[in-house]
Amino acid sequence: MFNSISGIITGKFSKQIFIENGGVEWDICMPDSNLEKIGNVGEEAKVFTWLSHSENAMALYGFSSANERSVFLDLIKVDGVGPKGAVKIMSSVTSSRLLEVLESGEVGVLEKIPGVGKKTAGKMMLTLKGKLSLEENVSVVKIPTNTPFQDVINSLVAMGYDKKIVSEKILLLNESLKDDKDFNSKSQNEKEEILLRKVIVELA
Repeated sequence: MFNSISGIITGKFSKQIFIENGGVEWDICMPDSNLEKIGNVGEEAKVFTWLSHSENAMALYGFSSANERSVFLDLIKVDGVGPKGAVKIMSSVTSSRLLEVLESGEVGVLEKIPGVGKKTAGKMMLTLKGKLSLEENVSVVKIPTNTPFQDVINSLVAMGYDKKIVSEKILLLNESLKDDKDFNSKSQNEKEEILLRKVIVELA
């Protein structure tokens, strides 16, 4: 019914974006990993969509590309992974990393993805290995290794979160707190604990 929606971004939140088009503001559920690829509030963007329609509710899901939408559609083929679960998975791990994990058979890594667990990880491996739709070339993004919060990034990666996503979130949070006197008065360990908690909450 809807292939894509183009318009002005009027709001960006965790797993949610608002797009205004022709006087209509669309409320779209979008993975955090895709939100980071879309422009900022006030800018124009194109969002590829998928409509979920049940007897009791309708929900619109959005993606930064048709390829990302294909990954989502593959994920919801897995028994026990509904649309919301697929968005949660894609918010915690990029599509390229998910493909790597599936192709290498790293079930243990899948189990650590928030909202997955051992049973669903096995189903994902069985359903998607060798079948995940990832046809577009994925550019490699270099993550800074000189951040003062590398230990926090390493801890989150060990918990199953995607390195690119957590690195970007740590950098953004640190930037937003650079003028916070209370935060700056903390010790390094206290700062790391604060950022660790904030990232986990945002990815929950």
